[in-house]
Amino acid sequence: MNKRLMGIIGLLALFAIVAAACNQGNDAASGGNTGTTGATGGTTGTTGAPSFTTIESGVLTVGSCLDYPPFESVKNGTETGFDVDLTEAIAAKMGLTVKWVRANFDTIFTAVAGHQFDMVAAAVTATGDTGAERAQVVAFSDYYYNSRQSLSVKSDSGITSTDQLGAGDSVGVQKGTTGKIWAEENLAPNGVEIKTYTAAPDAFRDLQAGVVTGVINDESSSAAIIKQFPGTALVQPIDTNEKYAFAFAKDTPELLAAWNTAQQAVIDDGTYATLYAKYFPGAPVPEEFQAAA
Repeated sequence: MNKRLMGIIGLLALFAIVAAACNQGNDAASGGNTGTTGATGGTTGTTGAPSFTTIESGVLTVGSCLDYPPFESVKNGTETGFDVDLTEAIAAKMGLTVKWVRANFDTIFTAVAGHQFDMVAAAVTATGDTGAERAQVVAFSDYYYNSRQSLSVKSDSGITSTDQLGAGDSVGVQKGTTGKIWAEENLAPNGVEIKTYTAAPDAFRDLQAGVVTGVINDESSSAAIIKQFPGTALVQPIDTNEKYAFAFAKDTPELLAAWNTAQQAVIDDGTYATLYAKYFPGAPVPEEFQAAA
């Protein structure tokens, strides 16, 4: 083979490599779905992560209790909240639309493990003993939020701390939450009655009515909920080193990998910071969730 022909072949090979690299770069940048319908009727996509499948082609089916503002709730028939907006922004990076499914938080993890939906977005704590217990059932995404618990009471109660609670007092907690576990471990031994609720706002309704002395619940959620119940106040943040994550079935690692890639992209392009400012005005964005320089 003469040198001129070898040179032409080499040049053509170089063009092919460059074209392939450019095509890969465009797919990753757009976060688009370039795949086909998967064997399970799901969607195969590319976001710089392995291909993945979803229950319904082109759709991410998400389970949530949808009654936990400011993270997730329904207003005028439309899902809204920090988790909702963040989920939809990440899904868009993956070329997916989102279908929301209302679910009971107490059974939501076994439900996603059983593929009733692709993912859970419901202010899920993934750290500590609770996170370890849940991790036996589901796989967690990278963390997306740092949280604290809190005590809320009636505004005229004179109570400012859980140290003032004891025998004869009662606190409301949501079933299946780390707030429930914290109250059981730290307040029940002091004689405080723990009253459980399926939905957090119901605990605040009973607080307003004087049925319970206080409510133990995530701080940011409580700050939003008390606005609906005049005469109640958040009086004490409780640091429990909690971090939120999204939850997936353990046998969908490709979907989880693609999600983590898209989640980081939403952080890096500043979308996360914009949503954080929208739902937690005045609060600084934690360093690990700030946009890439």
